[in-house]
Amino acid sequence: MLRNKENRIRLLVLLAGIGMCAYGIARGEMLIVLRKAAAICLECCGIG
Repeated sequence: MLRNKENRIRLLVLLAGIGMCAYGIARGEMLIVLRKAAAICLECCGIG
């Protein structure tokens, strides 16, 4: 599977991304992002 350098780099970037997502979820940042996304969405519709 990991025969060349390009595949190793892809795997490393993938694992780093998964790690960063897990760290953000553990810190509770998922709720902050969801609140901001909802506020932006409501502003676009003219409701908020």
